[in-house]
Amino acid sequence: MKPLLGLKSTMQFKLNDGGRNSAGYKGVAGDCVCRAIAITTGLPYQTVYDDLIRIKESMRQTKRIKTSHPRTGVNKKVYQSYLNQLGWKWTPTMKLGTGCQVHLKDDELPAGALIVRLSKHLTAVIDGVLNDTYDCSRNGQRCVYGYYSK
Repeated sequence: MKPLLGLKSTMQFKLNDGGRNSAGYKGVAGDCVCRAIAITTGLPYQTVYDDLIRIKESMRQTKRIKTSHPRTGVNKKVYQSYLNQLGWKWTPTMKLGTGCQVHLKDDELPAGALIVRLSKHLTAVIDGVLNDTYDCSRNGQRCVYGYYSK
């Protein structure tokens, strides 16, 4: 559906914790990477959580890698390695100096299951529907740096 002239197309939002609550986790956490991967792949939250820890421990332990954890924030190198192992491909939507070209809007992203990288956040978008614990779209103004797709 095309937006009316002058109106912005936004995304539908579905509250989805990726199975975090069912896995027994409570409270506030910076676990967006774990949730987004669990939502888009269909893998259990606990499996993704454990896999991210295993991959982190197998990597050369730089200061940033050491502090990487599924509950508090996963280093990009860790989740990239995991997604590559799962067969997901990175598609950049922004290059240095180009400004924002793609926003978190249903008419600016392809169909299918996507793990979308935003500033300091990863989220799941499935067929134009934002799946997360909060609506991070900023009414269609949030810039997308790129996305992973199967």
